[in-house]
Amino acid sequence: MKKMALHTKILIGMTLGLIFGMIAIQFPWLGGFTLDYIKPFGTIFIRSLKMVAVPLVLASLIIGVANIGDISKLSRMGGKTLGIFIITTVISIAIGLSLVAVLKPGHKLPEETRQNLMSLYDATAESKISVAAEVKTRGPLQPLVEMVPDNVFLAATNNGRMLQIVFFALLVGVALLQIPKEKGTTVLSFFNGLNEVVIKIVQYIMLLAPYGVFALIAALIVEIAGDQPEKAWELLYALLWYTITVVLGLFIMMVAIYPILIRYFSKISYLDFFKGIRPAMLLGFSTSSSTATLPVTMDRVEKHLGVSEEVSSFVLPLGATINMNGTSLYQGVSAIFIAQALGLELSIAAQLAIVLTATLAAVGTAGVPGAGLVMLVIVLEAAGIPAAGIALIMAPERILDMVRTMVNITGDASVSVVVASTEGELDVEFAKKHVNE
Repeated sequence: MKKMALHTKILIGMTLGLIFGMIAIQFPWLGGFTLDYIKPFGTIFIRSLKMVAVPLVLASLIIGVANIGDISKLSRMGGKTLGIFIITTVISIAIGLSLVAVLKPGHKLPEETRQNLMSLYDATAESKISVAAEVKTRGPLQPLVEMVPDNVFLAATNNGRMLQIVFFALLVGVALLQIPKEKGTTVLSFFNGLNEVVIKIVQYIMLLAPYGVFALIAALIVEIAGDQPEKAWELLYALLWYTITVVLGLFIMMVAIYPILIRYFSKISYLDFFKGIRPAMLLGFSTSSSTATLPVTMDRVEKHLGVSEEVSSFVLPLGATINMNGTSLYQGVSAIFIAQALGLELSIAAQLAIVLTATLAAVGTAGVPGAGLVMLVIVLEAAGIPAAGIALIMAPERILDMVRTMVNITGDASVSVVVASTEGELDVEFAKKHVNE
């Protein structure tokens, strides 16, 4: 008998959690049981995700920078690649933030429901207000000062200081590039091993996802709806708008941003590009893993789009590590949606923190299912949004993970075509002959 896929289990857990929550709100004693004996398993799931955040960012970033191989490569091909990665990532976040600001999916919840949600996080809201008052007294360059840790081990004990970990990881990665290779081998091997171990732990945690999702959704329904079932439907309506917002943003990346790159920086039509990369996109959609899809992506780019092996072997592995346009867009939309749903007003500084953290988190996101969820926790905490609010978006998470992974892969392939074209390493005639194979 074929083993049930994890995404199927998660969807089942989500559905059962919704059904159980709707039943629980009909019986006060069952609602109490849900909060006392079921919700804790959802809390454990969230704490597990937060547990691996620091080592995942540290190892992934160091490896991503060190894999560039030589500082001199950054002057040309490396500079182009990293530049396009950063630009498209910022564009994707900007698109997401613009859409969520216009559509306001979190505001689809009635004020009373938002107030109930807010009451769940009163302590966090009060601390946010006090922190905001404290920030007003700080100098304009204080955020820059706080990016530099005075004790990296202390920073590693607090997910709210993730930017300090990112800063340290970038320094280590650059240092590994500039010391003799034989002296850095042991350090790089350690972080490669650490990265593999952390990714395996993430896989273990994702095995708990069906049960975590069940507990989170069931408890959320009970906490929000109480004894009024209509409030649960209001929450689901808001989630539908949230899903539409994310998918619309991802669609814009696919039909506007990437075609512009291909059109103006290469001689391949986007239709041919789409035909050539389509099998990798579908695999990415089904596996939710850009890392697992990487061999197929490289094969399609080299043998069907005419990109040289030299370019594809540099751009695509790097892209699978640090170029996550779909994930960063999703994180930006999710953070604002959760803030809207909780009735939290985000300052300009908090929104800039979302842009910066989501951009850097895209660099540190491993290309495996569930890693984007870990990074979202980091983005939320950097912006002062309660991490427990992640429960609000767990329902459509699997579907959105599939779509954003497909966008991530398409973005990597687009950049490889652009870099190859500008380097004279793109065989357009070859692509025309083999794109439909």
